[in-house]
Amino acid sequence: MTATGSPAPQSATTVPPFAVISGAQVQRALDGRQKQIVDLVEATYRVHGAGDSVNPPSYFLRFPDRPSSRIIALPASIGGETRVDGVKWISSFPDNVASGIPRASGVLILNDHETGYPFACLESSIISATRTAASAAAAADWLSRDRPRPTRVGFFGVGLIARYIHAFLADTGWSFDDIGVHDLSADSAAGFRCYLEQSGTPGRVTVHDSAEQLIRNSDLLVFATVAGQPHVGDRSWFAHNPLVLHVSLRDLAPEILLASTNIVDDIEHCLKANTSPHLAEQLTGNRDFVHGTLDDVMAGRVTVPADRPVVFSPFGLGVLDLAVGKYVYDEVVRSGELHVVDGFFHELSRYG
Repeated sequence: MTATGSPAPQSATTVPPFAVISGAQVQRALDGRQKQIVDLVEATYRVHGAGDSVNPPSYFLRFPDRPSSRIIALPASIGGETRVDGVKWISSFPDNVASGIPRASGVLILNDHETGYPFACLESSIISATRTAASAAAAADWLSRDRPRPTRVGFFGVGLIARYIHAFLADTGWSFDDIGVHDLSADSAAGFRCYLEQSGTPGRVTVHDSAEQLIRNSDLLVFATVAGQPHVGDRSWFAHNPLVLHVSLRDLAPEILLASTNIVDDIEHCLKANTSPHLAEQLTGNRDFVHGTLDDVMAGRVTVPADRPVVFSPFGLGVLDLAVGKYVYDEVVRSGELHVVDGFFHELSRYG
């Protein structure tokens, strides 16, 4: 190992040790470091925007007997200071929620930049939620800089991702006078309200019975549902020009997007798989409604007007998982708690 905790440069005949990092270790490495992770995500967007990355299309494994479920492979490679390759293998089984367990589970494999050998397997649902929340917090900051800062936030869909996004907003300087909650499950809405109250969150918490009430009463909207197709289509609900973090990607009808300023994380990735932006492209036959990426906004190439809704639609890039995963790996190495699987790679001689 190097002093920074990265695998030491390998010769052609040496492979890195292989380690397994549990969810508990991932959680400890990330706890209380929201600001650092937001900075890391922003830096990764800049590296990706500069072209120092490889982020091919995600691959979807679907099941004829379980049409609502899928497992997704996100291969990627990131340069810059991170310099790591790998893949996230994450499942989305919405029916899990009814059984009281999270919808998503996954692992992240990190591959050595020099040899290609995998050197770590990390529990990835926490990493995935963390990079998603950090991306949302970064977008909320950058996309509100040229408009009044929101004082009323609304959460539409209140599972684990919503909880992580709220934590990242709170720990990066956001506070709200009003926090709105709406979910098709009354139990979920009540549970999220309880979480907010127990965490000492300032501001009035209101559970809204309807989507319209939540949207009309929120300056910042967070969509974090498991919706497979658009279910919000009334443009008048957005007449107050809110900032919308469209994290779940398939909630808004194309007409909403066409009346808004649209920012994405990556245009090619976001306009596929029947996301709302993809449906808007199919409807119009062009991509003129997409104003740019978050990297464009951070670099000053795109400005965000204050006189219309702003919708941020992040498809979720594998390079973000790699960056956060490598951060976790380095932190676990520094803690002295890295669990190496001795002899994981066994057949290492070409001729026995």
